[in-house]
Amino acid sequence: MTTADLHDDVRDPDLPGRLLAVERDALIPLLRARPDADFALPTAACPGWTVRHVLAHCSAALMRVVESRFEKGVFSPEANERDIAERAAWSNAQVVDELEHGMTEAGAAIARAGGVLDMVALGEWVHAGDVREAFGEPGAYAGDGLPHALVLLGHVSRVKKHVPLHADLDDADEPLLLGEVSGARPPARYIGDASTLVRLYSGRPLTGAPYELAGVEKAELNLFG
Repeated sequence: MTTADLHDDVRDPDLPGRLLAVERDALIPLLRARPDADFALPTAACPGWTVRHVLAHCSAALMRVVESRFEKGVFSPEANERDIAERAAWSNAQVVDELEHGMTEAGAAIARAGGVLDMVALGEWVHAGDVREAFGEPGAYAGDGLPHALVLLGHVSRVKKHVPLHADLDDADEPLLLGEVSGARPPARYIGDASTLVRLYSGRPLTGAPYELAGVEKAELNLFG
């Protein structure tokens, strides 16, 4: 990862697809190796949802992107629950098959969309972390996809004119600049590891890993609402 990668405001249309492909190659074999009982484990990040619920939501969202199905209210909590209910009779293997297909095919559709769907890829990667955490896997929000996710997080936060933040990451050679760069608000400051930064920006439970945050409240960082 270079300084230009971390700070560039020019959209890389293929980045979301690369993130999905890297995550697919890590997540799908993990899912296929788990017993059915593990799909009923609760997820701390999504209260009321099991691992299977998260995976069904993820696969449905990706297939909507692949098939360009964006009816009114798509991705709302109500639509998410309907998508999960529609897959209630499926086997866990069928849900994983659809997820693999979506993670393979959605990148091209996201690239063509001009940026409006980039956050879908970021959300899918975060949800994969939710699943790994439910399984007790180490580095839930890390792994090979993390460098791609950080670049995409930086870009999405700038497009959304999010609160400016300068992040000095313990596990990266270069600082990460997030949020709008208009100068209207001095950048907040974060010091800590990258996975904790991801947890803050996605509203995920923190693990107690040490970090410093100044000039902004935790709740202001959540991109996902």
